[in-house]
Amino acid sequence: MRAFRRAAQAVAEIDEAHLVALASSGRLRELPGIGDKSAQVVIEALLDRTPEYLQQLEDVPQPALSPGADAYLRILKGDCHSHSDWSDGGSSIRDMAEAAIELGHDYLALTDHSPRLTVAHGLDRERLERQLEVVERLNAELAPLRILTGIEVDILEDGSLDQDEGLLSDLDVVVASVHSKLSMEARFMTRRMLAAIESPHTDILGHCTGRKLVGRGRKPSTFDAQEIFGACAASGTAVEINSRPERRDPPPELLEIVVGFDCLISIDTDAHAPGQLEWLGLGCEQAAAAEVRPERVVNGWELDRFLAWTSTRQSC
Repeated sequence: MRAFRRAAQAVAEIDEAHLVALASSGRLRELPGIGDKSAQVVIEALLDRTPEYLQQLEDVPQPALSPGADAYLRILKGDCHSHSDWSDGGSSIRDMAEAAIELGHDYLALTDHSPRLTVAHGLDRERLERQLEVVERLNAELAPLRILTGIEVDILEDGSLDQDEGLLSDLDVVVASVHSKLSMEARFMTRRMLAAIESPHTDILGHCTGRKLVGRGRKPSTFDAQEIFGACAASGTAVEINSRPERRDPPPELLEIVVGFDCLISIDTDAHAPGQLEWLGLGCEQAAAAEVRPERVVNGWELDRFLAWTSTRQSC
């Protein structure tokens, strides 16, 4: 994705006549960021053809949803966890929002990372405030879709949240997640997560174990699941079903405990690109397997009810 975006930026800076001349003479690779594959895409686009590589990707059949998962997908009104190029996403806020519109969403929460996660170019207070202005303008243009103001805030080692509390209270939705020291001892991780769950600013507990299932992988964090999900149930904090195929978090055995406590659930994509917003179906498969009660899925609620819930959390 990043490679094609770099190539697109390089091409955008070239006069079209010059670009055609470079393509005709086989010199596109002289441009920075243009390799063999991206050069072929440029040539086919200049010929007004659908690039072969794009067509191959679009021709890959999507896995069919089970009837149970499809029933959950049909009730979802939005997605409560997404990222843009303001942090570690690859696309603009507008691109993400327009993809949400195409999928029929009523709302999309923009939850870029908080400042401590420097590797993800997290947003400090000043940048987040600027982002809120951008969201306000886009909401005026893209209505009836509502881009919800939000953040994926880091749960720090002491359980505090990595952003100014006054600013957190102004956001529509706050996803709180652990991104560091994931292998800390279970009793300390439990204490850390409990502090965040009990914060009135935390609406959703994001990817609770932090596990990764692909590549080198990453073992899930360990904590007292009874304490953690019992606290979520008591405080009205939703537990996220993270739909990313490399996460699928919580694991089935923990999701069973979540359902046992009748916790609120948010089925989210954690999308970092527009196409990833289609991953909701993967989370719906998890919800169906665990027999989550549909009425407990917060992003199955209409916008007014959803915002009333997050507002209540913030006033606790």
